[in-house]
Amino acid sequence: MTTTAGRVRAPGPVLHPRICAALTAVSCLMHAWLAASGHHDAWLGALMIALAAVCVPCTVHIWRHSRLGALHQVTVSALAMVGLHAVLLLGAGGAGHAHGGGPPSGAGDVSGAAGLLLVIGLELTTALLAATLVARLRRRRALRPA
Repeated sequence: MTTTAGRVRAPGPVLHPRICAALTAVSCLMHAWLAASGHHDAWLGALMIALAAVCVPCTVHIWRHSRLGALHQVTVSALAMVGLHAVLLLGAGGAGHAHGGGPPSGAGDVSGAAGLLLVIGLELTTALLAATLVARLRRRRALRPA
């Protein structure tokens, strides 16, 4: 299959992987922005930068080739982030969610809870997009004549 510019494009879904890659890139940018904002301890900022750096190659692989390994890694990473942020949202056994060595957030702090819910929603959406793309690619390969 060729495009209007004469380039050859691999057959298969295009919009689905692009949306998945873009959402993964947004997650990487959010981690980098949060690390640079200084709301977290230095070690947590460094961890967020490292996580973002690990996800960037997967974003490129999904955008260009819809590689199953990258999609699996994004799905697992997104679900791990959902679990981590859910624990933080629920207070880690009553300990609360503290930023920058400050006091734990209380039940009345809606802005912190809203932010965590937003992150959980973003990560669930990322995992869902990656998992459904894996299913589409597998089904497409199964239907391809041998």
